[in-house]
Amino acid sequence: MKSTEDISYVNQQEAIEIDQMLMGPLGFTVDQLMELAGLTVASAIGEVYSSSEYTRVLVICGPGNNGGDGLVAARHLHHFGYKPSICYPKRNTEPPFAGLVTQLESLSVPFLPVEDLPVQLSSDFEIIVDAIFGFSFHGNPRPPFDSLIRRLVSIQNQQRTHEKAAVIISVDIPSGWHVVEGDICGEGIEPDMLVSLTAPKLCAKMFCGLHHFLGGRFVPQSIIDKFKLKLPPYPGTSMCVRIGNFPETNSSAQKGIFTASVNLEVEENPIDQVELYKFQKWLGDASEAGVKEPHYMVLSTAGKDAKPSSRMVSLEGVNKDGFVWHTNYRSRKAREISENPHASLLFYWGPIKCQVRVEGFVEQVSDEESERYFSSLPLDIQIRPIVSKQSTLIHGREILHHQYKEFEEKYHDSIPSVPSRSILLVGIQTSIARPKHWGGYRLIPEFFEFWQGEESQVHLKFRYCVEEIDGRRVWTIHRLVPQLAESASSL
Repeated sequence: MKSTEDISYVNQQEAIEIDQMLMGPLGFTVDQLMELAGLTVASAIGEVYSSSEYTRVLVICGPGNNGGDGLVAARHLHHFGYKPSICYPKRNTEPPFAGLVTQLESLSVPFLPVEDLPVQLSSDFEIIVDAIFGFSFHGNPRPPFDSLIRRLVSIQNQQRTHEKAAVIISVDIPSGWHVVEGDICGEGIEPDMLVSLTAPKLCAKMFCGLHHFLGGRFVPQSIIDKFKLKLPPYPGTSMCVRIGNFPETNSSAQKGIFTASVNLEVEENPIDQVELYKFQKWLGDASEAGVKEPHYMVLSTAGKDAKPSSRMVSLEGVNKDGFVWHTNYRSRKAREISENPHASLLFYWGPIKCQVRVEGFVEQVSDEESERYFSSLPLDIQIRPIVSKQSTLIHGREILHHQYKEFEEKYHDSIPSVPSRSILLVGIQTSIARPKHWGGYRLIPEFFEFWQGEESQVHLKFRYCVEEIDGRRVWTIHRLVPQLAESASSL
C-alpha cells in the first residue's frame, strides 16, 4: 500500500492530455486502453471481494469509454468465477463497443434493461460496478442515469442503517462527481471501492471508502516525465496497487508506539471502519515522517462551570470501543470529567499536514483494564503516579525527588536494567500495587473531523458524526466546504 502523500493527482485537462498522448504518438488504441482498464477493475475486485461470497455482480455502463471499461471488467469477472449482469441503457454501436457486447453475449452474460432491474438492487446483487461516467463528464446526469445514480445512493442509506446492502465499486471517478472538486452537492455516490486509472484524479482525495486501487502499470516513462507524475510501484505481476487509507499492517505498532495496546477492531458499520482505519493510517504516516511522540494529544475538558481546560496526554490505546489514556483520578481533568463526561481530543502532525479532532463521551475503564496496563509498565514509571499528587500544591520539586528516591530504593532490587521502552513492549510484571487514585479513561467517539493541509491553502476537511436515523444511532460522513486558509498556518 502506498501513502496518498507520495502519489500525484491529476486534473481534468491533464487527464485528457495524457489520453491524447497515449492514443497519439505512443500508439495505444482505445480498445487496448479499455482492455487494460477493465482487467484492472476486475483484478481489484478480486483482491477484496471473493467470488464465493460476492457472486452476483451488476455492472452499470454509460455510453462512453467508462462504460467500455465496465464491459471489459464484466467479461473478466465472468472468467474469474463471478456471475455478472450488465445494465447498458445507451448502447454505443460503434467499434470497439459493439465487439465487447458480442463477446459478452457469446458468454451468455445477461443484459438487463433499466425497467427490469429489481427495486432494491441489493436483493439481487452483492456487488454493483459504477462504470457510468468518467473524468470527461460534466454537467448534470440525464435520464436514465440520474435515477440509476439515485438508486446507488439509496444503497448507502441501507448500509448506514445496517441493512443488507451491496458494495459499490466506482471506475476512475464516482459517477456524477466533479473531476476536481468531488461530490459538490454532497448527495452523490460514496463508493466502497474506487479504482483510479492511469493516475488518480484530484477528486480521489475526497474519497472516503475503504479500498482505493490504482491501475496504470502500462503508463510509459515519457508521460511520467512530462507530467512529473509520482506513481507507486506495482507488486509482482499485479495490474493494480492499493493506495489510500486501508492499512495492511499497523505501521504505528511497527515503530514501537503502544504496541501492546493498539488493536483496531471494527464493528459492522462500515463507516466505523473508515474513521478508525483513517486515524490509524495517519498516525502511522506521522510516525514514519519522524514526528516525535505522534501519539500525544490535546485533551480538552470542561466542568460544570463550562470553563474549558486543555493539556497534553499520551494516547495509550485505540480500538472499536474508543481512545484510552491514563491519569490521576484526583486531577483537575478527572474532576471536570466527573462533572461533565464529555471531552475532545486533538492530534496535529505538522510534517504531514494532518489534524484529527475527536469528540465524545468519557468513561472510566474497568479496574481490570487499568490493572493490566499498570502491570505492563516498568517499575520506574509505576512509581510516578504513587509519588505525584497531581494538581495539588507543592512547596518545591525537591519534595517529589525525595519521595521518588525513597520508592526507587525500596524497589531497587526489582527494577530491571533494561530500557523502559523495551519493558513496556514485552509487558514485564511487577510487584507494585496500582494506586486506586490512578487509572484509565476511555473517550467513546461521537464525532471525528479529519483535516488535510494542501499547498494551495485550499484545505480538505471531512466530518464523521453519529446521527439518529429511523431510531438507530449510525455514523454519517459529511464533506465540508474546502477551507481557504486565512494565513499560511491556518487550520
